[in-house]
Amino acid sequence: MKRTFLMPFILIIALAFLSACTAAPAAATQQPVVAAATQAPTSAASSALLPANSLEQAYMQVYEAVNPSVVNIQVIQEISNTSSQGFTIPGFPELQNPQTTPSVVEGSGFVYDTNGHIVTNNHVIENASNIVVTYSDGSQASAKLVGTDPGADLAVIQVEGDFSKLKPLSLADFSTVKVGEIAVAIGNPFGLQGSMSTGIVSGLGRMLETNGAQNQSQFQSNTPNFSIPDMIQTDTAINPGNSGGPLLNLAGEVIGVNTAIATTSGTNSGVGYAIPSSIVKAIADQLIENGKVDHAWLGIAGQDLTSNLATAMKLDAGQRGVLINEVVQGGPADKAGLKGSSTTVTIYGIDVSVGGDVITAVDKVEVKNFDDLLSYIFLHTQSGQKVELTILRDGKPMTVTVTLASRPGSGQ
Repeated sequence: MKRTFLMPFILIIALAFLSACTAAPAAATQQPVVAAATQAPTSAASSALLPANSLEQAYMQVYEAVNPSVVNIQVIQEISNTSSQGFTIPGFPELQNPQTTPSVVEGSGFVYDTNGHIVTNNHVIENASNIVVTYSDGSQASAKLVGTDPGADLAVIQVEGDFSKLKPLSLADFSTVKVGEIAVAIGNPFGLQGSMSTGIVSGLGRMLETNGAQNQSQFQSNTPNFSIPDMIQTDTAINPGNSGGPLLNLAGEVIGVNTAIATTSGTNSGVGYAIPSSIVKAIADQLIENGKVDHAWLGIAGQDLTSNLATAMKLDAGQRGVLINEVVQGGPADKAGLKGSSTTVTIYGIDVSVGGDVITAVDKVEVKNFDDLLSYIFLHTQSGQKVELTILRDGKPMTVTVTLASRPGSGQ
């Protein structure tokens, strides 16, 4: 699914993914969370923390408990390029000499379980030919790739050697995370291993557009763009090299994985994004079990139904939902008969498409905005599953059953 927006941004802000292309060490950590049906590893962080008499003491306790579980990940990437041979043969394309140029990328990660699995970002280990993990005590270990999910910008690697000293982190129950609570990041910004920064959770329910080949920028790939729902916004300082590291609460639990920043300079400007622990657990567990993730796909492009859009469609101004702008030809929504917008109206001097179906619920769960819809599809469905959509078509309520398919490029 793809989200579209009614109003253009006046200030262009780049979303920078946070791998550090430096030679210095970088580290990060994250760990598994407790699942209702499965037993998670005991959290070293949670058990080690004692009641603090001050915020300062709480910070120190979090760092001492968590830092040993945060790692620096150094990756050798082989970047393909071509160079001209300097001559041509009439009637034949110019001959090219394929070459690869190695580059060093550093990021962070955290210990997920006692089997040597480490969680990080996909864009940290993308195109890796060699992966080296550095622990907080300076010791190193080679690692192999277990699986990646570009659609969620998450990856799992597994270190070689002795796992006995690994201390997995616990994942927080994301439903308890609130705006205003303290957030702590530990990682390797600019190769400065074991760096800690603090702030708060500034916002919840953000959406971050991603694609199958980010490689430092979501705007460099021609592959279909999708979005990660339920993203955490934080003012905690995160910078290049923090990618893949944990965002923590004061109990030392992972509430998210640091992934991107909104910036005009390439460094922290007070708006960072972290993948929520609920998605981290769902994706990491699938990668460990299957080596890949097969995301369900509805096959629409849409946007939040605002008061202006609702009024233009002769709906109640208070009506909320997802207005379908486009239906992907041959996709699940198309096969189910859903309709995209067919007419254009002018709102504040801007031409916008209206008239499409409005999704108000999925499987009887209310949908107020695009994030609600994407979050449900992302976390609660799988390819081949049937979902019941409640929609408004020409102002009249009706239900449509859709059989979800695999997202293009998913599970590869």
